[in-house]
Amino acid sequence: MNRIHAFGKESSEDALGDLDAVGVVNALTDGTVSAREIIDAAIARTEAVNPALNALAYESFAYARARADQRGVYGGYFDGVPSFIKDNVAVAGMPTMSGTDAWEPRPAVADGDFARAFLGTGLVPLGKTRLSEFGFSASAEHPRLGSVRNPWNTEHTAGASSSGSAAFVAAGVVPIAHANDGGGSIRIPASCNGLVGLKPSRGRLPIDRDMRLMPLRIVHNGVVTRSVRDTAAFYREMERVAANPKLPPVGDITRPGKQRLRIAVCTHSVAREAGPEVRELTLKTAALLEELGHRVSVIDNPVPHRFMEDFLLYWSFLAFALVRGGPRTFGKSFDRSKLDNLTLGLERHAARNVHRVPLAIARLARVRRITSRTTSTYDVLLTPTLAEVTPRIGHLDPTAEYQQIIDRLVEWVAFTPLQNATGEPSISLPLAESESGLPVGMMFSAAVGHDARLLELAYELEEARPSRRIQG
Repeated sequence: MNRIHAFGKESSEDALGDLDAVGVVNALTDGTVSAREIIDAAIARTEAVNPALNALAYESFAYARARADQRGVYGGYFDGVPSFIKDNVAVAGMPTMSGTDAWEPRPAVADGDFARAFLGTGLVPLGKTRLSEFGFSASAEHPRLGSVRNPWNTEHTAGASSSGSAAFVAAGVVPIAHANDGGGSIRIPASCNGLVGLKPSRGRLPIDRDMRLMPLRIVHNGVVTRSVRDTAAFYREMERVAANPKLPPVGDITRPGKQRLRIAVCTHSVAREAGPEVRELTLKTAALLEELGHRVSVIDNPVPHRFMEDFLLYWSFLAFALVRGGPRTFGKSFDRSKLDNLTLGLERHAARNVHRVPLAIARLARVRRITSRTTSTYDVLLTPTLAEVTPRIGHLDPTAEYQQIIDRLVEWVAFTPLQNATGEPSISLPLAESESGLPVGMMFSAAVGHDARLLELAYELEEARPSRRIQG
């Protein structure tokens, strides 16, 4: 297995060691390390592994070092903790290329709404991370920019559009990094890389203006981390800088919940049954939940198969808007001939079916009426995060014919899009492992606003079944 052994025997000897983000905060607070030492260690790790992982879209090392030297000036709980921001949100002074090279880079003049809140927690970005073109594919592979590779085995994908962030966190480069999720792109790379990935309730975290203008707001910002406490601490701190009063607060979740939950288990997505290996791992997770005292019931999926057709059409409509509006949005240098076959195929699919888009959006908006019947009966829903184990690089080759790509995408990414349509919170946890030694995520979902319940359950499962890490 071509696993990244990122930093050799020196890995536990630099300032970062195997600390998670909360551990870094504690070390900075007690003076064990300085912010500059932490940032320098993270930069050295980035330079060590990026040639193998190809996860870096843009580096801002000089800014990060200068920011570390000003620790205490900016404030925030995570002040001095190194991180990355995915290259599809606006950050002042950095270009936003969204996983493509179809126009000339232009630095943003100001932080977007999400970056402003993210940086308000004190996190220090070392730069931006790679994604698939516009985030449309579940694997970041590009004919000219290359592929983002999985640190557990570099012959495999790091999964979905937040792959660059997830690859760096899994490899131990940084303890926490920004991710966002329009069809699974927090949860998919969390599953592929053995991380914690919470897609929060709709409206929990800010989104940038371009995402707010979507007819149906399917994109949710968040982070990927190596520990539940890091994810919980991030949401606690984001509430201090950008709370949404329309949702119940997450608060300070630091331990498992005491309530025994009613948990539904479903291994059949709206598109297909999970593969045999993944199905077995899901049922083993269900057995663990029963051992912990939760009440577990196996259910059928109540969402009609048409959901995937509607979601694909809406996904295609977003591509249609980006491609047709490219020169206006990205400038005169926009060159559609540089776009990959998936983006262009989605645009063509929408163009042929544009008359069906309004009704598809209306049906997607109503899906929550169906899932609410499940969430009124059960506290949590367990499914696998993905229908099959992580594929090799090339399985979702964006230069292949469009129909091949989209058929393979729908087969693999069969479970995650549902919560993007409903706005319900959903978390992937690193609870299983494939026969080949790759991480396999298990996904837990709840009613809108019940993010805290998922974090409490995540703490309990992390204690009961600790996951392996590449580092530490």
